[in-house]
Parts: sequence; C-alpha cells; structure tokens
Amino acid sequence: MAITVPQQRVLSSRAPIRRTTAAEYLFVVPAVLFVGFTVLYPLAYNVVQSFQKVGIAQIVNGNAKFVGLDNYADQLGRAEFWKSFGISLIYTGGTVLVTFVAGLALALFFHRDFPGRNVLRALLLLAWVLPTVVSANVWRWLLDGTYGLLNTVLGTEIFWLGKPGTAMAAVTLASAWSFAPFAMVLLLAGLQGISGTLYEAARIDGAGPWAQFRRITLPLLKPVSLTTVLLCFISTFKTFDTVFLMTQGGPGGATEVLPVYAYKLAFSFYKFDVAAVATTMLLVVPVVLSVFYFRSLRKEETA
Repeated sequence: MAITVPQQRVLSSRAPIRRTTAAEYLFVVPAVLFVGFTVLYPLAYNVVQSFQKVGIAQIVNGNAKFVGLDNYADQLGRAEFWKSFGISLIYTGGTVLVTFVAGLALALFFHRDFPGRNVLRALLLLAWVLPTVVSANVWRWLLDGTYGLLNTVLGTEIFWLGKPGTAMAAVTLASAWSFAPFAMVLLLAGLQGISGTLYEAARIDGAGPWAQFRRITLPLLKPVSLTTVLLCFISTFKTFDTVFLMTQGGPGGATEVLPVYAYKLAFSFYKFDVAAVATTMLLVVPVVLSVFYFRSLRKEETA
C-alpha cells in the first residue's frame, strides 16, 4: 500500500524585490548634476581642448581649430615637459614614502591604549583638514631665510626655499605633513582588523616585537597599504597649491611639478592648448596605476 506524504508549502527565504520609484531617483539628481558640472564637464572640456589650437583669441572668440595630435607631439617632444614630469615623479615618490612611513608609525603608536589617545589623534587630524593655503604659508614662514622660525632656532641664515635641494625637500615634507594623518587613519583601521590572537600565538612561540611586525603586521596590512599608497600618489601627483604657494616652481624650476608647469603655460604664456595636454597627463598616470592596482587585487582574489 503506497503512502502519500502531503506536500508542504515551502516558504521562500528571499525578501521580496522592491522596485525603486521615480521619485526616489530625484534625490540623486542634485549629486549627479553637481558631479557633472564640477567634474565631468571640466574634464571633458580639457581633453577636447588638448586637440585644438587654443590661445587667448580663441578663448574670447570661441573659434578653436581642431589640430589632432599636434599639441601632444609638441609637448612630448619638449625637454621642459619631461623635466617637469620627472620632477613630479620625484616629488610624488618622496612625499608618498615619507607619508607612508609617518602614517604607519602614527598608526602603530595610536594602536596602543593610553590616556588621551582619542584627543591626541583628533588633534593630529587638523593637519589633514587644515586648508592647504594655510598650511603652505605656515611652512613658508617656518622656512623663510630672513625671519623664519627654523633659522631662529638653529641660529642660521639659510634660505631653505632658495636652494634646489632644500626647496624640493621642503615641499616634500610640507605635503607629507598634510597627508600623514590621512594615511594614519587608513593604516590604523587595518591594524584594528588584525586579530590579537595572532600576536599572542607569536609571543608564545618566542617571537619578538620586530618578528611580529615583519611576519604578521606587514603581510596582513598589504591590502590597506597598497590602497593608502595609491590614494596618496593620486593626491600628491596632482598637487598644485602647496608647491606654488611655497616656491612657485623655483628656484630655477627645481620644484616645477607638472601642475605648476601647466599653470604657467596657460596663465603666463596663454597657451591653453598645450597646457591642456599637460593636465591630461595628470589624469593618465593615476588611471594607469589604478588599472594595475585593481588587476593585482583581482589576481590575488582568484589565486
């Protein structure tokens, strides 16, 4: 005799799909318009301008002529462009290195529990949120050769911003001072994500502080470290205000990074077309690095 078992209704655990209404999209419209007018439109206009012959007359009359890749051929064949490009790489590399080392040291320091930790950490963030105009002028006052605080303390009369070597070191240190708190926040979040049981097991096995840092902290901080380096590189590579306010690209072009070079082409010589080429290169380099970064992350996830 066959026994039939009544089928029970199986309830789906999935939540019902909620459709987004047209009224909800309206809340996104202001943000989309803001990004479109302040980011996308200037970016597209700059790229288009790099393929045109644009001077002061074309800016006034609006009859720019399409010249194709002539502007790129002109700039890529100039030694001044490659000099500024190399200076930008040196300045960016030095700033990122100092920023990462200082940020990691601060993150390790604030990862410990001590009284007043949160207050001191908030005070350090002032260097990051402080307007660049303020911080750059403070550094310029500190390093002034006539009445600077550093010369007063050392009892010297060195024009720190008037010599090529010290000027580059000064703008690098000033930029790293601004970016270090940002790197500290990211790296501190990564440190807090590392389980304490790993360090306890390492101490039981006889590992010292340096061995724990080298074998546990650095490998587990690698994803956060790469993200920090990439973000700092992008922010530093396009930095204009700090360098311009402190040295204006001098002395003798020693600190003339690519943004300052583009600024002088546009507003000193009114060559807006080739200046657009220089600023377009500011976009190409970070995009290429970002592509390699995301590809490396994808390879690690699939491995």
